[in-house]
Amino acid sequence: MPYVSRSVGGAIDGSYEQWQEGVAEEFLSDDDPAVGAFRDTSPEVFSVSARQFRLMLRRAGLLDQVKAWVAQQDGETQDAFEYSGTFVKDSPMMAAGFAAMGFTPLQIDGFFAAAAKL
Repeated sequence: MPYVSRSVGGAIDGSYEQWQEGVAEEFLSDDDPAVGAFRDTSPEVFSVSARQFRLMLRRAGLLDQVKAWVAQQDGETQDAFEYSGTFVKDSPMMAAGFAAMGFTPLQIDGFFAAAAKL
């Protein structure tokens, strides 16, 4: 049975085993529908490892296209693609790359969510 915190809109945004003064003071049963809905939602993915990102590019058939795009960019972008350990969804390089590939914001979210599972 969790203690929960809620966002300004009233939706559950956190679940805790113990009471958290000023944060999570509302106690709900495990079978409460709101608790189940919170647990069933996937957290938004903001970054993935380089391995996850590159594997997802390969699985999506985009690796060669992205490498070609990166090769036409400045040295910093090339270095970032080659040597970054983490790829952050909202970084300027990611925004430019996904725009060049014609991705919508929903498609970008889906790409990162899928990559996070690899």
